[in-house]
Amino acid sequence: MIYNDTIVALATASGVGAIAVIRLSGEAAISHVEACFQSVKNNKSLGNQPTHTIHLGHIVDQERTIDEVLVSVFKSPNSYTGENVVEISCHGSPYIQQEIIQLFIKKGCRMANAGEFTLRAFLNGKLDLSQAEAVADLIASENKASHQMAMQQMRGGFSSEIAKLREELMSFASLIELELDFAEEDVAFANRSEFKALVERIGFVLKRLIDSFAVGNVIKNGIPVAIVGEPNVGKSTLLNALLNEERAIVSDIAGTTRDTIEDELTIDGIGFRFIDTAGIRETKDVVESIGIKKTFEKMEQSQVVILLFSAEEFKKEHHRLKIEIEKIKNRFPLKPLLVIANKIDTLTPSETAILSSEFEALHLLSAKTGKGLEALKEKLIGFINTGALRNSETIVTNTRHYHSLLKAFEEIQKVKQGIDSNLSGDLLAIDIRQALYHFGEITGEITNDDLLGNIFANFCIGK
Repeated sequence: MIYNDTIVALATASGVGAIAVIRLSGEAAISHVEACFQSVKNNKSLGNQPTHTIHLGHIVDQERTIDEVLVSVFKSPNSYTGENVVEISCHGSPYIQQEIIQLFIKKGCRMANAGEFTLRAFLNGKLDLSQAEAVADLIASENKASHQMAMQQMRGGFSSEIAKLREELMSFASLIELELDFAEEDVAFANRSEFKALVERIGFVLKRLIDSFAVGNVIKNGIPVAIVGEPNVGKSTLLNALLNEERAIVSDIAGTTRDTIEDELTIDGIGFRFIDTAGIRETKDVVESIGIKKTFEKMEQSQVVILLFSAEEFKKEHHRLKIEIEKIKNRFPLKPLLVIANKIDTLTPSETAILSSEFEALHLLSAKTGKGLEALKEKLIGFINTGALRNSETIVTNTRHYHSLLKAFEEIQKVKQGIDSNLSGDLLAIDIRQALYHFGEITGEITNDDLLGNIFANFCIGK
């Protein structure tokens, strides 16, 4: 891979817009633009201008003017990539965008690969690897919570915590290694009780970070919620009420929903993905049977299950409903189950009271009128542990980081066991080195081209 040439790419979304931004990075970025730029005032030279300045002028190809533009100059090392960077703000015509990009390619620039600007920022020490990955998460964030987590990671909250642990462990590791050089003199440089306290504290922090992944992962990707129940209990009506639009077909005919219907809703900054499923019942209809099979698959994949039943049916079917609730609890014992009685607008107050007394933790709702809808949203938020998010604690959202933390935790546990067993320093040093290796994987002290290729291939071009 070559990282010392000059690259160019469209930094804004492709298509028609008011303006577009074309970004160049590399040693020759300023000189390439200077050769095609005519300043409106005094025919100024871009190479002689201070860093972080903006200049009005025209991009020209020999005698032909392509567009009037604003050119922003960022000189090395004070730029996003650490190299000379130029950003050209032009009009948002796709034709103009491509004409300017092709002009610089003719001048010797290369089209940037996906994520190559951020990759260069990492290689030039402007970001560590976890911060670089947070850039992609920030771009992809669709709600307040995922945005907040990405911003904290991009500012170095996670990497600074890992770096601190690594530094402390490395200090003791160096003392252990020093002991090995004086093995014949039987000299101890590392205080074993202090070392044990450090290892226990590192293990505690790692465990907290590992546990946070359960929250971080669902917040980052959205919490899938399966809405299940028999046909005609109002599942599609509930989905439409939550989304405040006619997303699913609603009719009095049982079995209208034959396939799953999904859509997303943000509640208090947390993204939820609601899945309207086919009604569960015995049927000989082949298509409906496939839909019911998919219902159970979606229940397996979801984080929360909403079991909906019709309050009208309660009077004659309440024993069977209790059996259905037990079936779902037995099949998915670890999933939060929210039992909802829909169509309570059809019941009298006394019937509503009887219904509440028969079922524990029952939620009463009328999807048709909207009664109980806000309370339902509050209950859904209650299933997600947002305490760490509110307290701005470090939350792990990246699967690669999660696996590296698991490996580091495993090695730290081996070190702890070694200390308790009075293991020799040379054997302790092996496990310590492995723990340090996995810490380094997260922040990028230890990396390779394959790893970088896998990470930055998921970025958009221009970032």
